[in-house]
Amino acid sequence: MRKSFIGQNPSILIFLLCLAAFTLAVSLLAEGFGIGVLSTSFIKTLGKTLCLCLVAIAMDLIWGYCGILSLGHFAFFGLGGYMIGMWLMYARTEIIVQNALAQGDIPPTAQEVIDGIGSQIFGVVGSSDFPVIWVFADSLVLQLLLVLVVPGVLALVFGWLAFRSRVAGVYLSILTQAMTLALALYLFQNDSGLRGNNGLSGLQNLPGVTAPQSVVSMWFFWASALALGAGYLVSAWVISGKFGSVIRGIRDNEARVRFLGYPVETFKLMLFTLTAMIAAIAGALYYPQAGIINPAEIAPIASIYLAVWVAIGGRGRLYGAVLGAAFVSLVSTWFTGGQAPDINLGFYTVQWVDWWQVILGISFVLVTLFAPKGIGGLFDLLKRESRS
Repeated sequence: MRKSFIGQNPSILIFLLCLAAFTLAVSLLAEGFGIGVLSTSFIKTLGKTLCLCLVAIAMDLIWGYCGILSLGHFAFFGLGGYMIGMWLMYARTEIIVQNALAQGDIPPTAQEVIDGIGSQIFGVVGSSDFPVIWVFADSLVLQLLLVLVVPGVLALVFGWLAFRSRVAGVYLSILTQAMTLALALYLFQNDSGLRGNNGLSGLQNLPGVTAPQSVVSMWFFWASALALGAGYLVSAWVISGKFGSVIRGIRDNEARVRFLGYPVETFKLMLFTLTAMIAAIAGALYYPQAGIINPAEIAPIASIYLAVWVAIGGRGRLYGAVLGAAFVSLVSTWFTGGQAPDINLGFYTVQWVDWWQVILGISFVLVTLFAPKGIGGLFDLLKRESRS
């Protein structure tokens, strides 16, 4: 009898069971629905970490399995955040403006409400007119579609131009970084339509929802866990079968795969677009928990960090990407959040906020030189010991 997909890949079931157990444990310990051991701020940190694990899976698909070192996937992550942030900011501001205008003697017209919303949102950049890109901001359904469409179309167009020209290797990495930098510089401008350097704020406040943040944070945590589980399952399915064999072949010997008659550029483009949309979904869940998004989030350094996470976790294995992102995210929060005590050496005081990035860079170098399989490689050692 032929085994099911999960039966052929027991590691998927193990991952999903671990994720479910983790989600249940956090739910029981949280303030919103549990005994209150875990604070709301820490729940948000865990929820954001799950989103970073999802974008790390996308990075591992394109880099670890296909060999394309993209230094632009955090741009898609940020675009997903912007798309959902536009609706969150519009809908929340609409409620505020309607309540304020309702205090007058004459009921406000629809145009007065729109003008008031525009002044509230864009007054910070000296404008009150809605840019064209906000045309669907009043519709949650359409903005959710744009979470996938905008990054997907950008990845499709960029990938088609790059892959059809057979740009590869370090040149492709530089191009993806240039795309990210260009997008970030554009968004920094006040006339970009997304409030320039101010970005979109107050995203943690769901419009029309009166539930406390302890409850809302759990909703987003559950959504992030569900998205991570679904993303892991879809990614595992993508790398299995013929499609997975072809993209691994492209990674190992692209010329040979092309010689065998496979449309290499098509496979690259499909995977690049898919991973861009996965990254966008992660961003759409991340930034409502962060509360704010601005162009600095899309800076090229963020995509470089993403590559570091995957390398530390172990590229070419989905659970390695998850481990790397979770490990670096939580350790980074500990070091930069003031929880790690400073070390007084007498002649110098080590402040971890200043030294964390140095430690991360050194860790990346050490992993590359001495442990190329990353944290995920530890499981290989455990398997060998269990067999011996």
